[in-house]
Amino acid sequence: MTHFPRLIELGTGISRRRFIAGIAASGALAACSGSGEGFTLVQRFPNNVLVPGEIRMPITLSTGAAEFIQDGPATLGARVVDIDGNPIGGAFTAVKRTVAPAPYYDFRTTIDTPGVYALVVDGGPDTGASFQVLEPGEVAVPTPGQLLPGFDTPTIGDEQGLASLCTLSPEPCPFHTVSLTDALTMGKPVAYYVGTPAFCSTGSCAPALDALVASRELFDDKIIYVHAEVFTDDAGIDIAPAVTAVGMTYEPALFLADANGVVVERLDAVWDSTELNGRLTLLTS
Repeated sequence: MTHFPRLIELGTGISRRRFIAGIAASGALAACSGSGEGFTLVQRFPNNVLVPGEIRMPITLSTGAAEFIQDGPATLGARVVDIDGNPIGGAFTAVKRTVAPAPYYDFRTTIDTPGVYALVVDGGPDTGASFQVLEPGEVAVPTPGQLLPGFDTPTIGDEQGLASLCTLSPEPCPFHTVSLTDALTMGKPVAYYVGTPAFCSTGSCAPALDALVASRELFDDKIIYVHAEVFTDDAGIDIAPAVTAVGMTYEPALFLADANGVVVERLDAVWDSTELNGRLTLLTS
């Protein structure tokens, strides 16, 4: 089993070495525990960027010794409760998705009202994993239904002083031929990935980008792909303008926009090829 890493907070003037503390912080890998449960919950989604509608809540299971559980059940059930413990909607399930550095369960449900909630997983802590749903106007990161703002991301023709245009190893990804600004004018859906494989503290950025590269076999003629690194330097300290342009305080994130540049979905923090390809199919259908 692998000790779980911590998710970093990003933003203007914020070093990658300044870690998030507390469950209310943006993008925390928050371990939620309790007495007598079979496992604890590791919250793989940022806590302050969710808005009413379908809510995606990826969760990883952990032992009390803060180690990822690699051999969890194939499916898990869960429910959402409000701040007073009242159930919101019915129970739902999620399948186990295996990806480095640890499997996750992509719980999804619909919440229509802003507020503070908890995801209570069968067999887990009674307190669940807390999260908040905000009004779209209170969230800096583009959300479904909003336009994805154009930004002149660095490209092969204009690296804009980046120490590395793409830190994916062993080969850089092929998503740096056009800027996001240009991609949004090409009349096709856009998949815009913001993340740094070389400096990602959670270990999920490289597998997420690998999945995106692999998806080109199915969607290359249907989707314009763009990648932007999080840091401008080769030490992983100076935040890139592309990050602040979309108001991100966490990584990675994948913005899926339709041919009109409207965000259809945003995948945060972790995904595998199966989940990704399913969402890209919806984007292009």
